[in-house]
Amino acid sequence: MTFNVSRVRAAYPALGTGNAYLDGAAGTQVPTAVIDAVAAAYREGISNTDGAFAASERSTNIVAECRAAVADLVGGVPSGVVFGPSTTELIYRLSAALSRRWVPGDSIVLSRLDHDANIRPWVQAADRAGVAVRWAEVDVATGELPAPQYAHLVGPRTRLVAVTAASNILGTRPDLAAIAAAAHDAGALVFVDGVHATPHMPVDVSALGADFYATSAYKWAGPHVAALIAAPEALEPLRPDKLLPSADDVPDRFERGTLPFADLAGVTAAVEHLAGLGMDASTGGSRRERILASMTAVEAYETELFGKLLDGLAGMGHVTQYGKAVHRAPTAYFNVAGKTSREVAEILGARGINVWSGDNYAYELVKVLGLQPEGAVRAGLVHYNDASDVDRLLSAVSDLA
Repeated sequence: MTFNVSRVRAAYPALGTGNAYLDGAAGTQVPTAVIDAVAAAYREGISNTDGAFAASERSTNIVAECRAAVADLVGGVPSGVVFGPSTTELIYRLSAALSRRWVPGDSIVLSRLDHDANIRPWVQAADRAGVAVRWAEVDVATGELPAPQYAHLVGPRTRLVAVTAASNILGTRPDLAAIAAAAHDAGALVFVDGVHATPHMPVDVSALGADFYATSAYKWAGPHVAALIAAPEALEPLRPDKLLPSADDVPDRFERGTLPFADLAGVTAAVEHLAGLGMDASTGGSRRERILASMTAVEAYETELFGKLLDGLAGMGHVTQYGKAVHRAPTAYFNVAGKTSREVAEILGARGINVWSGDNYAYELVKVLGLQPEGAVRAGLVHYNDASDVDRLLSAVSDLA
């Protein structure tokens, strides 16, 4: 499958501003199809679910369609898809429910590589339950998270291993299958933060060994909605806090309040958009098959473009890069001599180049790298970026010498 980035870019109205949107690691732009789907839901009329009239039935169908779409995206099942306003909120909900089953003497294993959303809720839940927290450490020189250390971190009283599928600043993609195998051998559950990985590669939650997997649609061309994906039988024993009259079935019992129905219509449209990113993605097959083919093409395209970005930065003596893992999402983290990361971001922003600066919520990792409190500059590629975006960034950074 080939990848026509010009065709892809034409689907995104915001790219018409002329800016180089290299801030996708913090949230992507959305294509016309997603904008239209959200607008259409409001235009046609929606109401709360399970009512005896057409607008309510429309909302009920939107939720069901969105569960099926997200399941297709990551290889789950619709009845195991839980929606929430953010991955952070969903992890807080899950940590509260899981930790009710923990007792003193138990332990959990966290990673210094992770976004704080996959650290702090677990640390706080462990503290309340009197449970020990063990840490998987990052190789500072490479940015790798060595999988063999997990054999020494997990044990018969380990209840959970939480780890990212890709670092949101270094891009590091750990060997999740090996980490999950070590966890499962000890009888522990595995929670995978897939927020930064999902936009960049085909995902199969079973192959990753994830008992629970989280992703945020606004990182892959959708609205600000997050999803937690698990096997329904993994969710069934958990009893989260909920209102008494609210649904008690899985997955509904984990969703507090009224869902954002129009946004969920946009999420479904975003999944359909991802399924069609490859040139010949419309030639047939199930949506799951089209997603796998399309995201494989995305991964290959982004990997090549990312190589151009890394090579360009490596040739600049005034630039220091961080992280060089073998398997990476297309995210560069770097500093420019003589300037803070914020100053660099401001200079680039004035030239129409959108990048982020600081720790980007990778608090533990930035501390390990010795970059607190300033952090570094983050430039992230997604499927709508092209060589001209990279050239603009490299030229602007070169001018800062």
